[in-house]
Amino acid sequence: MAWLRICAIAGQSVAVLVCALWMHLAIPLLPLMVGIGLLAVFSVFAAWRLSQPWPMREWETIMHVAADTLVLGYLLYFTGGASNPFITLLLVPIALSAAALSVRAILAVAALAGIAYLMLLVWYVPLPMPLHTASAGGFSLHVAGMGVNFVITALLLGFFINRLARAVRLQQFEVQRVRERALRDEGILAIATQAAGAAHELNTPLSTMRTLLPELRREHAGDAVLAEDLELLEGQVERCRTILREMVAFGQAQLSQEPEQATLARFIHGCLERFQLLRPEADLTLSLDEDVSRTVLRTPPGLRHAVLNLLNNAVDASAVNHSQAVALTVRCESGWLELIVRDHGPGFKATGELARLGRSLKQTGLGIGLALAEATAERLEGELTASNTDGGAEMCLRLPLAVIAAKAAPGAAL
Repeated sequence: MAWLRICAIAGQSVAVLVCALWMHLAIPLLPLMVGIGLLAVFSVFAAWRLSQPWPMREWETIMHVAADTLVLGYLLYFTGGASNPFITLLLVPIALSAAALSVRAILAVAALAGIAYLMLLVWYVPLPMPLHTASAGGFSLHVAGMGVNFVITALLLGFFINRLARAVRLQQFEVQRVRERALRDEGILAIATQAAGAAHELNTPLSTMRTLLPELRREHAGDAVLAEDLELLEGQVERCRTILREMVAFGQAQLSQEPEQATLARFIHGCLERFQLLRPEADLTLSLDEDVSRTVLRTPPGLRHAVLNLLNNAVDASAVNHSQAVALTVRCESGWLELIVRDHGPGFKATGELARLGRSLKQTGLGIGLALAEATAERLEGELTASNTDGGAEMCLRLPLAVIAAKAAPGAAL
């Protein structure tokens, strides 16, 4: 509205000067320029008001529209009143109000415009020449003014209707995106609730197995093959207990809202150590710039799991093409931290969506890895993107350093 008022001031000034200086019409130039000057002063006040932190109320908007209507009516009074072809510009504030204000406010704006029109039917200063006599070029002044008015009205209505339709589309898209995110988060919360219950119930049988396995090894000390199997089983039980303890620690860290502070190198190497324990068969290649590695991060607990999920999915994708090779590239560009995971698999299908909770293209997948990684990225104001490469697929986790970086530590120890 503020910039539209500036356009109106410029257009009114040009129209008055053209009529007075180029067309040599004997219009009251000084009163007209005074009216335009008052509108300019009001536009400065309106711009200051819009820059203030408190919200604009509806009655203030009506007052702004009333000021514009009053100035327009003042200018029309000195230029023919209701017989001026630009009289239809009184409808523009009504059209703009209909797109943003309530019914009562629209009626108030329409009443103001109607009163201004009725007054201009009775009280006005006639133009200094007949309106309906043809000029030497074959067009009367009135017809020419109607043409200019038609162009201005068409441009204004077309532009604002387009802006309104675009705003509605963006709002609908945002509502749909928020709804999908809420549904996904609700599904994640349901899975987390079930996981918490399962973790509590699994602790008892794991403790029982942890107690019985050493006894079985002692009872069958002479059976070397069985002893190896029991040792492997004991290691797997310990691994399960470690995972359960990490789940509890993760929940406590989420409740405390205190992210871990570590250099990027320490965080990445910690992720890779855990990944190598989970997937020892993976052939992982790391690309990490030395300068970037010294950046200190405030890493939330979910970020580590997001990176591990991407690496696990990459290994599974490479295995489809009988490969174990995956690559992790860590870099900083334009204030963003990028964690890029590449695989040598078949790539992504053009489904139009990144991940859907509970659906997986892998036969053994649960369909929550990418969904959890995407949720973590959105929670940290970042994004997770997928693309195909010549030799597989690429997942890029982009996070703003302004959110996750604590400080730069050039001399920090890794």
